[in-house]
Amino acid sequence: MDILIYTPSKMSISKTYNPKETEDKWYSYWLEKGFFHSEPDDREPYTIVIPPPNVTGVLHMGHMLNNTIQDVLVRRARMLGKNACWVPGTDHASIATEAKVVAMLKERGIEKKDISREEFLKYAWEWKEKYGGIILKQLEKLGASCDWDRTKFTMDEDLSEAVTDTFIHLYNKGLIYRGVRMVNWDPKGKTAVSDEEVIRKEVNQKLYYIRYQVAGTTSDNPEYILIATTRPETIMADSAICVNPNDERYTHLKGKKVIIPLINREIPVIEDEYVEMEFGTGCLKVTPAHDLNDYELGLKHKLPVIDILNDDGTLNEKAVILVGEERFVARKKIARLLEEGELLEKVEDYKSQVGFSERTDAVIEPKLSLQWFCKMEEMAKPALEYVLEGDVKLIPDKFTNTYRHWMENVKDWCISRQLWWGQRIPAWYNDKAEWVVAKTAEEAEALFTAGGQSAHGIVQDEDVVDTWFSSWLWPISVFDPSVCGHPEKEGNADLNYYYPTNDLVTAPEILFFWVARMIMAGHEFRGEAPFKNVYLTGIVRDKLGRKMSKSLGNSPDPIELINQYGADGVRVGMLLCSPAGNDLMFDESYCEQGRNFTNKIWNAFKLLKGWSESTTPGENPDNKAAISWFENRFNEALVEIESHYAQYRLSEALMATYKLIWDDFCSWYLEMVKPPYQQPADEFTVTATKAFFEKILTLLHPFMPFLTEELWHDEIFGERGELDCCVVAAYPQPAVTDEKLLKEIEVIKKVVSEVRNTRNSKQISPKEALPLSVKVNSDVDYHAYLHILNKLANLSEVTFVEEKVSGASSFMTGRDEFFISLEGNVDPQAEYDRMMKDIEYFEGFLFSVNKKLSNERFVQNAKPEVVANEKAKQADAEAKIATLKESLKALNLG
Repeated sequence: MDILIYTPSKMSISKTYNPKETEDKWYSYWLEKGFFHSEPDDREPYTIVIPPPNVTGVLHMGHMLNNTIQDVLVRRARMLGKNACWVPGTDHASIATEAKVVAMLKERGIEKKDISREEFLKYAWEWKEKYGGIILKQLEKLGASCDWDRTKFTMDEDLSEAVTDTFIHLYNKGLIYRGVRMVNWDPKGKTAVSDEEVIRKEVNQKLYYIRYQVAGTTSDNPEYILIATTRPETIMADSAICVNPNDERYTHLKGKKVIIPLINREIPVIEDEYVEMEFGTGCLKVTPAHDLNDYELGLKHKLPVIDILNDDGTLNEKAVILVGEERFVARKKIARLLEEGELLEKVEDYKSQVGFSERTDAVIEPKLSLQWFCKMEEMAKPALEYVLEGDVKLIPDKFTNTYRHWMENVKDWCISRQLWWGQRIPAWYNDKAEWVVAKTAEEAEALFTAGGQSAHGIVQDEDVVDTWFSSWLWPISVFDPSVCGHPEKEGNADLNYYYPTNDLVTAPEILFFWVARMIMAGHEFRGEAPFKNVYLTGIVRDKLGRKMSKSLGNSPDPIELINQYGADGVRVGMLLCSPAGNDLMFDESYCEQGRNFTNKIWNAFKLLKGWSESTTPGENPDNKAAISWFENRFNEALVEIESHYAQYRLSEALMATYKLIWDDFCSWYLEMVKPPYQQPADEFTVTATKAFFEKILTLLHPFMPFLTEELWHDEIFGERGELDCCVVAAYPQPAVTDEKLLKEIEVIKKVVSEVRNTRNSKQISPKEALPLSVKVNSDVDYHAYLHILNKLANLSEVTFVEEKVSGASSFMTGRDEFFISLEGNVDPQAEYDRMMKDIEYFEGFLFSVNKKLSNERFVQNAKPEVVANEKAKQADAEAKIATLKESLKALNLG
């Protein structure tokens, strides 16, 4: 790399800021100099592990938000002198990746069923090597300061071994078992999927009202009960009809049976308060094999389980009729048969939530299946205590109750998946279908022999473990995978230094599926939680409130946004609208606002650079007050910003930084101290302003790393060493502030604003100097700020008076009164009308305040400071009304 382009003496600032000229340049430089890399040392560690994006993924708006937040936290920690380590990586995403590989093979004319597992995995690794790193490269464009030397992949050899060891450890502990349970079944993918991989959608359906004949009644005088269902194709799997025992409409059915239409099988009528009398007909068909709630009801009442669906969603022999038909085709045919037999009373349109597979978009089928499960109850208890006792803080804490509900009602975890891409389950079967859990075939053979079982025909389980079963080890396995499954191990130097990590930034929807499970694994293998704080971001929505998605076409391409607005502009745009835990309504105008902010800073710097080039020796004493004010204002803002950081209110921290720079520095301070047109600035002012600008750059760097690094190296700051970069500059620390000075400058700013407003309302040119008279009723020393007043308000003179000035336009700031003699520049009648409107406004305001203060309950129950505040409002309004009335008299309009 040509380092000369960074030599300050060679720097020249362009007319406008061009992100394309800075972003790749500085990111490459940071990498070359190793600023992002971390090794254990004597400093305090600050660690974040990235929520590993799917290896199939490309950058979307959720990633943009999540990783911008992480980068802000990491960059700030680095500047605070901590040993910051942000570990990147990707997740192998079993379901999504296998789907991508299957699609790739189909394009080549290859079917998965026609090749071996080994051949398929060869193609899968080929796909991963070609496409798997795209999203990480895109994160570099965002400015993510990850320690790329530490990049991990959940199917790295050592991380995969950690998964296997963890499975064996939990199995030997009695926490993993094999059994038949109800799972979410994807008939197209032919695999179980987790709840997180089920997408709930509201769909238009039909509600079918079916007649079930009561057994024992004749065809001449039949009695029917009416059942409402959206799934008539499952009636052949019914095991009972359930009614509420308190429902008097069905008391006579107690102990009786009904006949399933079309197949004429009798099933009992049972009673359970689970049934809602007001919902539907009050009668519920119970189909234990095809509905989770029905399954629980079936267990309670010991009902038979009749599974009528094959793994691919077609009807099997147990259905008796329409065997081999696809489930939704069978639905239509069943409805037609029922109608022909006069057993279908009516059909209604109906909307309901239906689960779809995230992988294949197939409708999920609740299905009893032989799977591997992990017991959760024992591990959930300590994971809940960590959060309830504050060892792990959820931010915002409103999610604590949700977390508690999940953990107190935890279900066993189905950890097996009928896929080839992933960590294979370490279970081995002999030729008699007996099985053992072991790491290798040799270990399995030894276990079979030791148990007196056959060791012939040993084969490994075909299934892989759920992807979450690898990612729950992530905060441990990225540092030392060897301790996973081996809690007795001490751990290596990296793990002992970086673990537990500090902050986790993730989405609320995986609070249970990933966050809770990481806490469980952390407790199991390290005896402590894997992180201290969990920052939960909101969902990125469009300005209409819709979740951003490719299908809706409402999600912009993050890389295109970066190309258009610059990475810094997009980072600012994302954070301006992203309070922790709340959904953010994203609009591209926020990125435009971010870009405008970069241009504002760039232009302010150009102004300062111009001063620097024509500085005169010495000091302008008129600027002392302004310089002292901004120094104190910076410290005041820094305290506020640090408070926001401490509470993880990053959006508010950015906004406070934004206002400090745009309003206080650019709009006020620079205007206070800038020299007259085409005149040089004094050396003292330039030096002070440079120092302020350097502090602003360090304060701003976590949010806008590229712009700040570019300006940091400008020649006006002098020669910089090759490691003297903003990315590792010391973060500013707050100092004691002069509260009196800050308050007095706020008064001066209000006076300036009032004079400017008077000019605007009277249409007086800004170039025309106006005289100002001041009647001081407070302890503000206006003499100390005359230079600022004269300069910013363009005053011809400032006089101090004891009485009100007749015929002048007036205003109040606090208790002090101000008068502008406008002579022939004002229409007396228009001035009279304006003051009458002001009096009307303040009298209305005073009425509302008086009403509140006359309310005894309010005065007695409100906090003393609240009452005092209302009384202050009352006094202020009364004083302003009195001043306005005095000014009216001075107009002499009768």
